Amino acid sequence: MPKKFKGTPAQERALSTYVKLERAASAAFAYARVGLEEEGLTLSQFAVLEALFHVGPQCLGDLARRILTSSGNLTLVVDNLQKRGLVRREQQGKDKRFVLASITPAGEKLIARIFPEHARRITEVMSRLKTEEQEKLGDLCRKLGKGE
Repeated sequence: MPKKFKGTPAQERALSTYVKLERAASAAFAYARVGLEEEGLTLSQFAVLEALFHVGPQCLGDLARRILTSSGNLTLVVDNLQKRGLVRREQQGKDKRFVLASITPAGEKLIARIFPEHARRITEVMSRLKTEEQEKLGDLCRKLGKGE
């Protein structure tokens, strides 16, 4: 028979808050994925295209940090985007570790077409919170993410 964890009040509060954060993030990600899956994109692939489209060419290490993924995962994501002709990689100089990723015209066309609907869906899901709540949540997430 399952047993409820009995910890200190601080532990129970922290675990309860963590579970709520995890569920909210999962629900938001599921909502965000809807239009992307129709295009055959994962959230990570979309994040790469979006970053390259809005920020410009980036070295893979910087891109991995920007979209919050590991360099190993990013390599797979970029490989798959490159196979579809949406992204290209270019070696920079003699240092084989420095690879620049950039978006292709086909990638630009795709992201320009799907980004407005994605932005609309994110705005819709976040509108469940009032403006002040969105700002507060953003501040709290930043604080939690930076470990302050």
